[in-house]
Amino acid sequence: MHQTNTRLLLTCAAIGVGGGIPLAVAGYLHVVVLAAVPIIYGLLISVYFLPGIISQWLLRRPGVALLTGLVAGLTSAALDPTQYARHIGTGLLIGVLQELPFVFTRFRYWPGWLYYVGALFGGVSLAAIMAFAFNISKFDPISQVIFIALFVLGPSLFTWMARLIAARIERTGVVRGLQFARDRRGGEAAA
Repeated sequence: MHQTNTRLLLTCAAIGVGGGIPLAVAGYLHVVVLAAVPIIYGLLISVYFLPGIISQWLLRRPGVALLTGLVAGLTSAALDPTQYARHIGTGLLIGVLQELPFVFTRFRYWPGWLYYVGALFGGVSLAAIMAFAFNISKFDPISQVIFIALFVLGPSLFTWMARLIAARIERTGVVRGLQFARDRRGGEAAA
């Protein structure tokens, strides 16, 4: 991360710990969902998109989604130790997927629509991996469509929720001085 300071690290840690709590709850629900209704697993895994988007929306800095995803994964692993590797691995994977769209802007342009591009890319990537892992060819056609749709649309829903949460946090002023401008592309005006 560029210009990392203690306040930035503590902010990412606070968001990660706060985001790790619902991830731990989701971890405990995994067993139930996988046993009872595996077609909604995509919606459950989409919860992992919350912490990274909150930190990206608030701070607009490279690496914050990855760092926050790691802290959220570590927090949820501490609360749900039976699945520690899955929590940490998923937190890191989704953090990387959330950072990727902003690599193309060199972390200088943070438009709202780009968060959804990352969510859709992440959702499609996870859908492909999990369709293979679950062997969804065993599902009936309607269940296959629902399974894929929830993996693709779930991250967008949680991205929208994360942006709402981040906007409310931003109004409190606690991240003032940590944020980069939404648009730092040379001579163009920052939003």
